[in-house]
Amino acid sequence: MSDETNRDRLSSGQRDDLIAAMRRAGSPTAPARPASPPRKWDTSFETLPGYRAMRTQIAVGDFLGLASPFHRLHEGRSGARAEIEGRPCLNFASYDYLGLNGRPEITAAVCEAVARWGTSVSASRLTAGERPAHRDLEKELADLYDAESCLVFVSGHATNVSLIATLMGPKDLIVHDTLAHNSIVVGAELSRAQRRLFPHNDLDALEQILESARSRAERCLVVTEGLFSMDGDGPDLARLVEIKERWGAWLMVDDAHALGVLGPTGRGIAEMAGVDPRRVDIWMGTLSKTLCGCGGYVAGSTALVEYLKYQAPGMVYSVGLPVPIAVASLTALRLMKAEPELVTKLQSNGRLFLDRAGAAGLDTGTSWGASVSPVIVGDSLRTVMLAERLLQRGINAFPIIPPGVPEKSARLRFFLSAAHEAADIETAVAATAEELNGLVDEGVSVTNLSTLLK
Repeated sequence: MSDETNRDRLSSGQRDDLIAAMRRAGSPTAPARPASPPRKWDTSFETLPGYRAMRTQIAVGDFLGLASPFHRLHEGRSGARAEIEGRPCLNFASYDYLGLNGRPEITAAVCEAVARWGTSVSASRLTAGERPAHRDLEKELADLYDAESCLVFVSGHATNVSLIATLMGPKDLIVHDTLAHNSIVVGAELSRAQRRLFPHNDLDALEQILESARSRAERCLVVTEGLFSMDGDGPDLARLVEIKERWGAWLMVDDAHALGVLGPTGRGIAEMAGVDPRRVDIWMGTLSKTLCGCGGYVAGSTALVEYLKYQAPGMVYSVGLPVPIAVASLTALRLMKAEPELVTKLQSNGRLFLDRAGAAGLDTGTSWGASVSPVIVGDSLRTVMLAERLLQRGINAFPIIPPGVPEKSARLRFFLSAAHEAADIETAVAATAEELNGLVDEGVSVTNLSTLLK
């Protein structure tokens, strides 16, 4: 029987299978189908979403003679004062809330640590990165919150991302404030848990969400901040604790901007609110603000910290915190506790800024007058131009525009420090009011941009 006859007896499906097998084997009897021409892919990074809009904004700024406010060159230590691109100025864009960065005690301790330990621990702490300074810092941070244990991470942003994504999963519920930091949002998204948002500091809305969604979730995490970095306000912690206990949720407080700022001795929102910190399940903070370093930490129960030590990717797969940074933050923490007058001075400066801004007709929103106070301008172009004009007068305050804040709420953000003098604050507020009024009189706004470009 011929091969042709055998093929005729095959079903169409069998013939296709046979042809495919012969092609895989390189048989010359299986005719190759002509390859379709390859698609032309555009692999340029200029195709990334938002890139063209970003370039347009830069072009408009160039046309108007506005230098970019981003990534400016600081030539020296930046605290209450700074030298920016050769210009000395009053600086209101620094996290150095207690003015500790550069203190001789910290510098000496860091130099000694570098000489002994070098600049890197050269591995993750899980394998070969553990050093005594890590444990000393963690113990004193845990004591700050009356917590059983604490764990420090090499990045503050990664602390929140890794913490939330490790704790929560698809069967769980995460509820957080709409103004929560990007690191909280990213961690929640990576966890694949159901994510619900409540309006800023609206705890009635939080309760409504829990009432409708809590029973369908295995675990529930409520997340807020002790002091919000864009608005300078915070939540009703006592009520939050009561809500989370009633609904069987974990409460996580990101206290990054509150440490060294709130409470009589700077221990954060729990001290200010008179709430036992042990009633908060998870305390998170950073080392980059009051504590003059970089990195983040989580304080809470022994079980929580042990779990994160062996499960959190930001700990297991990341290098350990450099010893000199751990030593710097530990020394700063001890100085904060030993010199409560620094906290008092910072709080006095915050109230002074809020009082003077209000008297000058500036909109500071819901700020508590602590370490952070915005001056809300609304119009993005006017905000950027205001920052530029202030810098020309030797005052550095950073502009925040959408999407960093909601639409029509662009602002200058003023960070206060214990190292600022009353005269610095008076000067900054007066100049801000004067320049903003000038921009209003000139009709500078996004809506009038076409007129300005003519």
